Amino acid sequence: MQTRNFDLIAFDWDGTLFDSTQVIVRCIQAAVCDVGGKKPTDAAAAYVIGLGLAQALAHAAPDVPSEKYPELGLRYRHHYARHANDLSLFAGVLPLLAGLKARGHLLAVATGKSRRGLDDTLRSAELKGVFDGSRTADETAGKPDPLMLHELMAQFDLPASRVLMVGDTTHDLQMALNAGCASVGVSYGAHEPASFDVLNPLHVAHSVPGLQAWLQANA
Repeated sequence: MQTRNFDLIAFDWDGTLFDSTQVIVRCIQAAVCDVGGKKPTDAAAAYVIGLGLAQALAHAAPDVPSEKYPELGLRYRHHYARHANDLSLFAGVLPLLAGLKARGHLLAVATGKSRRGLDDTLRSAELKGVFDGSRTADETAGKPDPLMLHELMAQFDLPASRVLMVGDTTHDLQMALNAGCASVGVSYGAHEPASFDVLNPLHVAHSVPGLQAWLQANA
C-alpha cells in the first residue's frame, strides 16, 4: 500500500469543491448596491470569497458605513438564498473525495461559510459521511487566521506536517502557511493563481481531474 504523506486533507468549500464563485460575486455586488454602496468590481468581490461574511462584506464595500453592515449581510443572504438550488459540486469532486477516503485519508472542510450554510449543504445524501470534520468562520477565527486548522489538528491529534490544505484563494494558502501546513492551490476558483506564488503551495491544479491526479500521486 502506498505510504501517505498527509493524514488529513482540509478543503476550502466555495470555489474549491463547490461551483459557487460567480454566484457569490453577483450576490455581493447586489447586496452592496441594495444598501446604497458603489458596486464592487468582479475582482474586488471575488477577492473576499473565503473570508467570514462580515469581514468580506466590509472589505468589498468600503463606502458603506458600519451601521449598515447588518442590513448588508441580510441582503447578501437574501440574494444567495435565491440561487442556492442553482449551485453544485464541481464535476469530479465526489470521485476525488471517494478515492482519498479509500486510501485512508481523513477529510475536512475549512471554510468562510457559516455553520448553518455548510450544514445545509452537507445534509445532501451524496455528501453524508464523507467529511470527518469541519470548521466554519462563524464558530472560530476567519481566514487567514490559522485557528481553523489548529482546531482540526487538535481534533485528530495531528502535527502540522501531516495536514494539507487545498483552496482557491490566497486566504486559504496564507492560513495554511500561518498554521505551518503544506498547501495546494486550485486555479479555477476566486483568485488568480499568479497570486499564489509567494505562499509556496506544493502545487497549483487547473482542474478537478488535475487535482485528483496530483493528490493520488503525492498526498
